[in-house]
Amino acid sequence: MLKADSDNNKPKNGNFLALSIGIVIVSFFFVGSLYTRVKFLEKELGTYKSGAQVAGVQVEAKEEAKGNDANLQEPSLPLEASPELKGEIKLTTDDHLNGEKDARILLFEYSDMECPYCKRFHPTAQKIVDSYEDEVAWVYRHLPLPFHANAAKEAEASECANELGGNTVFWKFVNALFVKTNSGGTGIALSDLPTLATEIGLNETKFTTCLDSGKYADRVKSDAETAASLGINGTPGNILLDTKTGKTKLMPGAYPYEDFKKAIDEMMQS
Repeated sequence: MLKADSDNNKPKNGNFLALSIGIVIVSFFFVGSLYTRVKFLEKELGTYKSGAQVAGVQVEAKEEAKGNDANLQEPSLPLEASPELKGEIKLTTDDHLNGEKDARILLFEYSDMECPYCKRFHPTAQKIVDSYEDEVAWVYRHLPLPFHANAAKEAEASECANELGGNTVFWKFVNALFVKTNSGGTGIALSDLPTLATEIGLNETKFTTCLDSGKYADRVKSDAETAASLGINGTPGNILLDTKTGKTKLMPGAYPYEDFKKAIDEMMQS
């Protein structure tokens, strides 16, 4: 009896082996899930950083310089380190101009209507035009970024506004959109664009027909291609052109008003 009891108390090798295999399988599953999650987070962080850099900001520098203050503007590069423009830029008859066409200084902005830094920069650009009156004019061009889902269609919508109401209504539409959008890609629903159009006095049916046709997709694409040829790959992509001397200054990012004033004043002194 004692021997039998002793045998019964011994662990069964088969059960032990099965238990061990089960533990190993669960461990591998857990580690695999953790690895997948880490890779996913790395990918998401990479996407966020990439988007932030394209928008004109280095993530780490932003946090250190701002102290997490989202209301401060942050340029992408120091003024003295601004890259050179790769090609020639000039005003065309198709451009959307805010200000006098004979202004000495032209501020060309390549913009994405869902870019948070473009939204932040928009009133700065208007302040520049207002401050310099007839001496500075603002030229708006399209550069919708691929990771902002609604940006390209919103750019097309602004062209429809231009078709239906002219340059003044184009700017009304752009101004209204930047006020309403929360940015980030889908800051304003595409279904809300006709309502926005009516708020600035456009006919909703005509606007919707224009937008649904996609007739301005090539115009928007052309602006983006021009930006690439000039070496601009992020938004807001800003270029100052002195029409008197032909000199240009590339200022990528949401620079504050004071930096633009300094650059413009230096141009006008030459």
